[in-house]
Amino acid sequence: MSTSAHQEFSAPQGVRRVVGALRGVPAEDGAGVKLTRIIGSPQLDMWDPFLLLDRFESDNPKDYIAGFPAHPHRGFETVTYLLAGRLRHKDSTGREGVIEPGGVQWMTAGRGIVHSEMPEQVEGRLSGFQLWLNLPATHKMTAPSYQEFDPDAIPLERRGEGVLIRVIAGQTSEGTRGPVEGVPTSPRYLDIELPPHGVFSEPVPADHAAFAYVIEGGVDVRAGRDVNDRRIAAGTLALLGGGDRIQLIGSEPRNRLLLVSALRLEEPVARSGPFVMNTRDEIMQAYSDYQAGRF
Repeated sequence: MSTSAHQEFSAPQGVRRVVGALRGVPAEDGAGVKLTRIIGSPQLDMWDPFLLLDRFESDNPKDYIAGFPAHPHRGFETVTYLLAGRLRHKDSTGREGVIEPGGVQWMTAGRGIVHSEMPEQVEGRLSGFQLWLNLPATHKMTAPSYQEFDPDAIPLERRGEGVLIRVIAGQTSEGTRGPVEGVPTSPRYLDIELPPHGVFSEPVPADHAAFAYVIEGGVDVRAGRDVNDRRIAAGTLALLGGGDRIQLIGSEPRNRLLLVSALRLEEPVARSGPFVMNTRDEIMQAYSDYQAGRF
C-alpha cells in the first residue's frame, strides 16, 4: 500500500482514478475505545495532509464507554463527525459541548490544547469518524480554537433524483458552502448519498489530495477509461490520484460515502503521539511545554 512518500499526482488534469484501496486495521485508542484505523497505520502512515482517519462503530458499550479522557494535541486539526450517538467534549480553553448525530466538531489544536471526548450515553450505537488534518508550518503555533455545528447547520444539496450531499466544509460547484471556515488547507468535506446508478461528478483542485470512504453500499469510481474504473465496497477507503475531477456512481440500492480533499502541504512531518510538527526539536519542545503546563 502506498504511503505518504508515494502519493501519485502525475496527472494534473483529468478524472481521478483509484491509486490505492484499504480497509484499515483494528485498533484501540483513548481509554480502550475499539475502532478501525484507516489512515495512520502501518498500511498507510498518512495521505498528505491527512494524518489519521479512524472509524468507530459499535452498539456494545464495552467498545466505547471509556471514551477519550483528557489528552493534549499540538500542530494539527481534529475533525469529529458523528453518525449516531452523542459525545461530550471539554477542553483547556474552557469550552464544552455535545456532538449530536450528524454534527461536527472541527478543532484547531494549534500551539496546544488539552481536550476530552466522552460518550454522552450508556448504551446504544455510537458511530462516527475522527480525521486529523495537518497544519502548515506557518500555522502550527496558532491559538487553539474550534468550530462546532449541529446537524441543522450542515447544508444539504440535492442533485438529480436522489443524490444528497451534506456539505461540512468547502464549497461545491453548485455553490453550496459548508459552515466550517478559515482552515488553511482549504478542505472540502462531503457526506454523499447516491441512489443505484446515481451519478456524482465534481471538479476538485488539482493541488488537493483526495480520498473517498464508502460507509454503505458500493461506489464505482470512474476514471474516464474503463480499464481504470474501480468499484469500492462499504468499509473501504479509496485513495484518489492526480486530476481535476471526481466521478462516482452508486452501485447498490443504498450508497453513502465521505469524499474529502485538502491542499497538499509537501512539508517535512515529525510526529510523536499527540504532536505533529516539522522537526524533531519541535516535537521535543511540545513535550516540554506540555509537561510544564504551558498548554
